[in-house]
Formats: sequence, C-alpha cells, structure tokens
Amino acid sequence: MSFGLSGWRSRKGRHAFAAAHFKQSKKIIVKIEDMSLQTELDAVQKTNFFDLIHESLRVRSHFEFMLWSQGNLQQFLPHDIMIAACGDFSSGLVSVDIVSPLPDVHGSEAQNARLVPLLKGLFDYWTEHSCAPFTVSMKYGLSEKDPFGYEQLGGSFRQMKSAVVHAIKDKRGRHDCLYLVLSKSETPAPASRRMLETLVPYIDCMLRQIGQPSQINKPGEASQQPAEEGQEALSAREQEIMDWVRKGKTNFEIGMILDISAFTVKNHLQRIFKKLDVLNRTQAVAKMSAKLTANLPASVASNESL
Repeated sequence: MSFGLSGWRSRKGRHAFAAAHFKQSKKIIVKIEDMSLQTELDAVQKTNFFDLIHESLRVRSHFEFMLWSQGNLQQFLPHDIMIAACGDFSSGLVSVDIVSPLPDVHGSEAQNARLVPLLKGLFDYWTEHSCAPFTVSMKYGLSEKDPFGYEQLGGSFRQMKSAVVHAIKDKRGRHDCLYLVLSKSETPAPASRRMLETLVPYIDCMLRQIGQPSQINKPGEASQQPAEEGQEALSAREQEIMDWVRKGKTNFEIGMILDISAFTVKNHLQRIFKKLDVLNRTQAVAKMSAKLTANLPASVASNESL
C-alpha cells in the first residue's frame, strides 16, 4: 500500500513538474512568436506597419492597390513586380494579375499563358515544402537544373534577380492563390519571407474584393473585336469571356479563372448573344471566329484555314 501511495506521489510530482515545464515552455514559445511577428520593428516602423494594414482595408480598385503596393509596403517588402495567380493549379485553370509601375510588364494573354507553367511549378514546390514562404534566384530558379525561365517573358522581367514566394491553399473551393514579389536585388531583405507571410492574407483579401482587372485598350488602339455596322461592340470583359468560351471552358471554369461567379458569366454571355445576334455559345464562337479570320491579313488567313 505504501508503495502504491509512494508511486502515486511520484507520478503526481512528475505531472506537476511536467505542467510547470510546459507552462514555462509556453511562455518561451509566445515570446519567440512575438519577436517573429514584430520582426524587430522600432516604434516608428510599428506605427507605419499598422497604418499599412489599415490602408489595405480601404482599397477598392486596382489603381488604389497599385498606390498601396508602391507606398508604405515598399518599406517592409521592397519589390519591383508583384504577381498574383489564382485558380486551380492542378488543372492549370489559373488567372494571373501583374502589379507594377513598370510599363512593359503588364501581362498580355500570351505572356500570362507562358507564366502559368512557371507559377504552377512554384505552387507545387510551396505545397511540397510545408507550405512555407521561400526565395527564388532568378538566375538558377529552384536549382541550377531548374531555371525560373523569366527570359522568355522579356522586358523588365530580365532585370529581376530574385523573388519571394508564398501562397494560400483553399481546400474548400480549390481556388488557391500564389503570390510572388520580384526584385532587382540579388538578395531579398532578411525579413522578406516573414513579412510576405504576414501580409499575404491582407493582399489576398484586397484582390478578392476588387476582382480581376479588365484588359483596357491603350489610347489609339482599336478594339480587338470590331463591331459590325449597327451592332454594339463587346466590352473588354465580354471579349475576355468569349476568349475562354472559344477554348471550350464552361461557365464554372471561366468564373474560377476570372474570379467571378458562374451566374455572372451567364449574364455576360446573354448580353454577348444579344450583341452578336446569336442564340447560343456555338453560334457566338462561330461568329467571333469568322470576324477574326476576316480581319487577318490574307497570308495569315490562308495559313489559319490549313
């Protein structure tokens, strides 16, 4: 009996010691986490950081997001180009948004299409490595055998030397989002990974609220799909939707790509059908294809028909 009591007391003592040790460890962990979140900011930087967060809550357009990204954000996460890619990376249904003051980096459809495989590789790497932020050398990519491939993009992309990458995985809607900031500096700032990890939820929230930017024609440029006489021209968003319809995408898939609902896509299509004077998407695709062929040079049109 005494042995049992002694054993009970020793176990109780061990439990008490373990509880005290856990409590002390918890304090240490909280202290380390606090240090990580503060990232050794001084009083002025802390004030600027909280101002940056509050400013993000008021962003309502892509122009305002551009101003936000080029303002106080540069103090904490210096970069020259930001790329946001959202969608289903496993299927390649991904929309790309490029945010930068540089005039020659805003993605065309062809450029974005070249970007998607690179972004998918970065997302897969992020998933396979504990979903943690990481840096990429633009010279060697993830390894010397796996270059980033930015050369094919041209323009100011050639001047970029490094990138910091992080993502958010949406297990409910499979609408995952990848964010990377590119810099001319070969070595990102020491706190860049931690800062991007902290800011990505706010960046993600802003871009989800303002949606995908429409392709805007530059002054003096003709619309890609000129209207026939007496027929209303398609808007930039309607042309964008028809491009995906021509590629065989469903309303649901187009909604995922453009970050809008399938119902909104359906409403756009109804307006498109009315403008084109057609009854369904098959007739709309045929009419759009006929217009494209009619506006091509004769030599190109003959090759298209082969």
